[in-house]
Amino acid sequence: MFVVSNGLNSVLMSTLTKAEEQVMQILWDEKEGFVKDLLQRFPEPKPAYNTVSTIIRILEKKGFVGHRSFGKSHQYYPMVTRDKYRNERFTNLMHDYFNNSMKQVLSHFGKSGSMNISEADEIIRLMEDLKRKAASNG
Repeated sequence: MFVVSNGLNSVLMSTLTKAEEQVMQILWDEKEGFVKDLLQRFPEPKPAYNTVSTIIRILEKKGFVGHRSFGKSHQYYPMVTRDKYRNERFTNLMHDYFNNSMKQVLSHFGKSGSMNISEADEIIRLMEDLKRKAASNG
């Protein structure tokens, strides 16, 4: 669980399960859709219609998804943006595993070998830009 603030109030946000996150990824990409539409975007083997429907209803209870009614059908849409969820997940990861230290995060990726030279160079360029902007602001 983590807190998301939309400016006026804060909402306690649950961490999504793998299945919930898969549905949200599709919904974020599609912007909106009926269960049958979302189901078409799943890779094979596709889950059952009822499974996706149940996950959507759970996501709605958690506050991640809203819906518009069309008779007995519901068109679903995300209530939480992908960026907001990603930022909250990363903030929690940094807090829980890296003592809120970006230095520890970057060190981890450098030591693990999962960062290549061009990515490291790009990060250095980004950091230099941030330093220049910070120096010019004050």
